[in-house]
Amino acid sequence: MAWGYPFRGIPTSRGGLMNSFRLDVPHANPVARLLAALAIAIALVFSVDWVSALTALVLESLLFLQSEVPVVRIVRRSLPIVVAALLTGLTILLYGQPSGRVHVEALLVTVSDGSIELAAATVLRVLAIGLPSVLFFTDMDPTDLADGLAQILRLPSRFVIGALAGFRLVGLLRHDWAYLGYARRARGVADHGRVRRTAGQAFALLVFAVRRGAKLATAMEARGFGAHATRTWARPSVMRGSDYVLIALCLAIGLVSVAFAVSTGAWNFIGAH
Repeated sequence: MAWGYPFRGIPTSRGGLMNSFRLDVPHANPVARLLAALAIAIALVFSVDWVSALTALVLESLLFLQSEVPVVRIVRRSLPIVVAALLTGLTILLYGQPSGRVHVEALLVTVSDGSIELAAATVLRVLAIGLPSVLFFTDMDPTDLADGLAQILRLPSRFVIGALAGFRLVGLLRHDWAYLGYARRARGVADHGRVRRTAGQAFALLVFAVRRGAKLATAMEARGFGAHATRTWARPSVMRGSDYVLIALCLAIGLVSVAFAVSTGAWNFIGAH
């Protein structure tokens, strides 16, 4: 069976629906990937329970296995999210509001049944919301995303192009920081304490970035980027049927997770507290 973009037919000897295609996420429309990530996040953000988060993680794992993104790349780029989730869970475990049986109590640290359950739910929820973002935003071209935001979502072109230009300049800050350090050392300005040197260099970088932003805005206005409310685009951005399938899959993941949590009585709406 051959599937259209972003589904690619892969012949297999075992057969079966799951082995007949793979989800080609890197070639999906950036707007579709953005909406897919939002569909899962919005469904999970209104409750803090481990059932919906664990259900979402299991379903997301199936989605990851069918994607064209290498598993090694997903694992490597997910490490910061995993570390952040574990640190968040540890904080809630030690300092969360106690409830139920208390296991450890020392100074400000209180570990109870309630804090353990809340910490587990928080870790799972951070992973369930953060990991799809790693999958969907891997190797996304900012220019393609800007084209989609302006043409498909109809966001103001002036805002989109300005944001894209600013995003392109973010990568220069690292080089500017290094060059400022070299220049300050050559002039003897960096021969002070580390805190004072860093503060002065950071202020110089801020001034440099503001000046560059002003020059960029002037150049864009001179070339007519803000002259008209409507504009043409060099690269059309369209949503294909398979992009809607990707959004529907992620929306189904969120709805199934919420429905399963509600059916088991684990749904814990944050607005009720």
